[in-house]
Amino acid sequence: MQVASAASRNKVVIWTIAGIVAAAGAGALAIKMHQWRQRSITIHGAVIRRDTDTRKQLPIADAEVTASDGVTSVSTRSDATGYFKLAYSRILWPGKTVYLSFRHPDYKPLDLKLQAGLHVTTRILYVEALEPVAQADQSEEEASRASVVSNVRIRYTVNAQSEMNIATAVRTFEVVNKGNVPCNNRLPCSPDGSWKAARGSLTVDAGSGNQFRNARVSCIAGPCPFTRIDSTGFAQGGPSITASALDWSDTATFLLEADVFHTANKSDLRESFPVQFGRALSFSVPPTQEGVSIEAEIDGAPMVFPLGPDLYLSWATCTAVTDTEADKSTVYRCELKPGYRF
Repeated sequence: MQVASAASRNKVVIWTIAGIVAAAGAGALAIKMHQWRQRSITIHGAVIRRDTDTRKQLPIADAEVTASDGVTSVSTRSDATGYFKLAYSRILWPGKTVYLSFRHPDYKPLDLKLQAGLHVTTRILYVEALEPVAQADQSEEEASRASVVSNVRIRYTVNAQSEMNIATAVRTFEVVNKGNVPCNNRLPCSPDGSWKAARGSLTVDAGSGNQFRNARVSCIAGPCPFTRIDSTGFAQGGPSITASALDWSDTATFLLEADVFHTANKSDLRESFPVQFGRALSFSVPPTQEGVSIEAEIDGAPMVFPLGPDLYLSWATCTAVTDTEADKSTVYRCELKPGYRF
């Protein structure tokens, strides 16, 4: 009986350990599945032009990027910076092959095989370079027929507020009082509480669209040593100011002076020159710009090309990207169309 009991206890211990191991394994698998779900649903990167000169590896906009695991496919298009992001709606299991394709009419197709796993995570940045569609070298005759784009300049206006000193306000006011009259706690009184005092003030308006600056008030007549000026109403300037004073002797006269400034918007015309690499040019403009246009000579004839919201140019294809996180400037990139050369 004791031997059988011991054997039973050993079986219980073995099954208990097996259960614990199985539970731990199931828990680890559940955690792994959760982590896998979080890691494997996003693929993102950038599409650029293939070139041995890194300065000519321009972003490719509007490239179609497709990812497929044979069952589910998702597609997106690269933005003006070449950035793309693909989000899967279901889990990609380990060992599953993901096919990533890039298509653009001006570039050769590119297909990649990705093995689902740690290689398909949001931590990896997929930067893929597409090779331009091969074009036959231009003959000397064809090159001579291409229109020449030269003397390219960028023109835009910058709006800013400016202040102009248009006048000086000069006003006087009096504080009427009689000196040597005991206060007897009837406010206002002199600072030491002994003599009856009087207050006086003057408020002036700068006019529509104007501001007072550098306001100053001074006592110019009467017993000035027995007066005190309150600057709280005019020290900061503004569209209107108030000067006030306390007088605890005979009547005193005060002078208020202030510079009047008018605020208006001012537009300045600015010009800059783009940076040119190969058949593309790049330039940036500040966030306060308006009316961006490109001045250039086409076969020697000077022309002005406004860049409207569609960024249309007869001789180039342009994109624009505005930095939303830093200085809010906008970067333009323009690539020559066939039939044109710098």
